[in-house]
Amino acid sequence: MTTPKPTNVVPLRKTKCPICSKASTTEFRPFCSKRCADIDLGRWLNEDYRIPAEEAAELDDEEFADL
Repeated sequence: MTTPKPTNVVPLRKTKCPICSKASTTEFRPFCSKRCADIDLGRWLNEDYRIPAEEAAELDDEEFADL
């Protein structure tokens, strides 16, 4: 007996590894291998990637006075 396949399932798009541009694998998604995943982790840990944020010194103290 076979089970019917759901009709509302959308397959994952084929993506490229952000490090080396090879096809990604489901095991290391979005990367192609553990090596590329580790390279990306190392870049985050070395602070090569940064998320822009407002400096604490630039915040206006008056905004917090009402709290």
